[in-house]
Amino acid sequence: MASLSFCAALSHRRKPWLVLETTSPCKPLRSRVSVIRAEIKFVNADEAKELIATEGYAVLDVRDKSQFERAHIKSCHHVPIYVENTDNDIGTIIKRTLHNNFSGLFYGLPFTKPNEEFVQSVRSQFSPDSKLLIVCQEGLRSASAANKLDQAGFENISCMTSGLRSVTPGTFESVGSTELQDAGKAGLVTVQGKISAVLGTVLVCAYLFIQFFPDQAEKILQMVPGS
Repeated sequence: MASLSFCAALSHRRKPWLVLETTSPCKPLRSRVSVIRAEIKFVNADEAKELIATEGYAVLDVRDKSQFERAHIKSCHHVPIYVENTDNDIGTIIKRTLHNNFSGLFYGLPFTKPNEEFVQSVRSQFSPDSKLLIVCQEGLRSASAANKLDQAGFENISCMTSGLRSVTPGTFESVGSTELQDAGKAGLVTVQGKISAVLGTVLVCAYLFIQFFPDQAEKILQMVPGS
């Protein structure tokens, strides 16, 4: 008859682990160990702010360098999970050229590749029991980074859902040339936005002029060729 025993032990990271060992006298001695890890916490912007203020969480920004430089939370740590791909093999050159002519041109996104030193870089700055709040622009890269760090043995990981794009201005003290929620906007998208804003202002002014000064507006329209 197989015997079942439970024992609690502390790992070298001072975290309680539950160890399950099953042995059978009828077979060669074998042990099966199951480890239960803490789950990653997913929080919104307000909850994230509370973690920083009351529980001492450090902010780990995993966005690329360009977005980080446009705007980031003050006193955060920056370790990108993707880095700019400057490889010069023919396949990469073709992909980078296509990217730069579309996504790069319209959205200002660099052509990137996974940062192979991501976990190592985080380990050089934080111990496995550090409290880390991971952020990115949209929420996808931070979720991927949180999963990597969890698998690497980090124990207190929180991840901000929806990313910095959903942050209300003033929620966090930030550094940079723009607001946190706008750090992902660059390229022709920003130019288009400015043009739309100008055209909208002109149309509103024209409408108000016609409403309040109809006679003058009619005279101006009569001066337009083909009117």
